[in-house]
Amino acid sequence: MPAKGKHRRPKQNPITRKLALVGTGGAALTLPLISATTAGAVGTSAPAAAVTTVTAATAVNVAAALPTTYSVVVGDTLSEIAADHSVSGGWKQLYEANRTVVGDNPSIIRPGIKLTLGAQEKAATAAKSAAKTAAKPASSYSNNLDGWIRESLDVMAKHGIPGSYNGIHRNVMRESSGNPKAINLWDINARNGIPSKGLLQVIDPTFKAYHVPGTSLDSYDPVANITAACNYAAARYGSIDNVNGAY
Repeated sequence: MPAKGKHRRPKQNPITRKLALVGTGGAALTLPLISATTAGAVGTSAPAAAVTTVTAATAVNVAAALPTTYSVVVGDTLSEIAADHSVSGGWKQLYEANRTVVGDNPSIIRPGIKLTLGAQEKAATAAKSAAKTAAKPASSYSNNLDGWIRESLDVMAKHGIPGSYNGIHRNVMRESSGNPKAINLWDINARNGIPSKGLLQVIDPTFKAYHVPGTSLDSYDPVANITAACNYAAARYGSIDNVNGAY
């Protein structure tokens, strides 16, 4: 449904008209081992997310500059430390190399003691971490319509909900002109006390019924609103992409 004050053409598409009237009882979407002791609206095309680049040479240089010791903290175990720092020979080798500081009982490592890891192990750990960073794209989203749609699409992909950027963008611009606080206070839903809200103008019963885990419980939240609306549209029409006309 439209944002408040927005006028519609008299002629409406039959399929999408149903989207405003079907829902929960009425209207719907107007769319170890050893432990330590205690001591906004944009166009439909946008640049892809940036990727952080770290070369292998950089990783090795950084590793060479790092200390070769590790300070134990509460909750640490030799096995976990060995695994985290790629210590060759595992926790047994780590213990043998640090017996004088650990003591005769490898089951007790005191917080604050420093364990010798070795330069090669430290370098391997740094290189592994750098490789992961280089392969992982930035996960932040811009706080505008483009970012909201992209974040919603990522959530939808995890839950198997179909829909495209263009399909969402088209419906958002028709329903709310990209205003996440849009609310319809004049139609039948409003008169029934359940006004259509948000980017895709979803009434509360539909939002609750089709809310997707991992998103906000606030129906005005842009990502939550888009995702719930697309979840409803998928159940009712196969995809938000199939909703093309005025409700």
